Amino acid sequence: MFANLTSGLDFHAKALVLRAERQRILASNMANADTPGYTSRDFNFKEALSQQTQTSDSELSRSGKGLSLKSSTETADSRHLQLPALDNSELTGNLAMGYGVQTQPSVDGNSVDMDRERANFVDNSVRYESTLRFINGYSKTILSAIQGQ
Repeated sequence: MFANLTSGLDFHAKALVLRAERQRILASNMANADTPGYTSRDFNFKEALSQQTQTSDSELSRSGKGLSLKSSTETADSRHLQLPALDNSELTGNLAMGYGVQTQPSVDGNSVDMDRERANFVDNSVRYESTLRFINGYSKTILSAIQGQ
């Protein structure tokens, strides 16, 4: 019975975790904007969510675990700033990371375009907040139904 009530939230919970990871990656890019030789990183949210939804559905039935995600913490240089990855025991898979396309060549080899990174950061923040509000509204609706209001 409880699984039927929460099954509608699985998709949004996975999206929320991916949005949080993308926010961490974008923040790392912005933190390394002045690091020589740094290459910006990102991932395709739509493909990652599609992959996680398909993978997790089959894994949930077998293992009882949720989203499978693990980002790469490899750096090209020891001078690059690293933000800590999400610490969640259920995040055990792989996330296909890509490199940002360099739109404005720089002498120091840094490929971070701050305008693009800020725009992606704000867009991701708004989408994270809307997903969070949806989950909150859904929870309030379920609580209201349980209480008989």
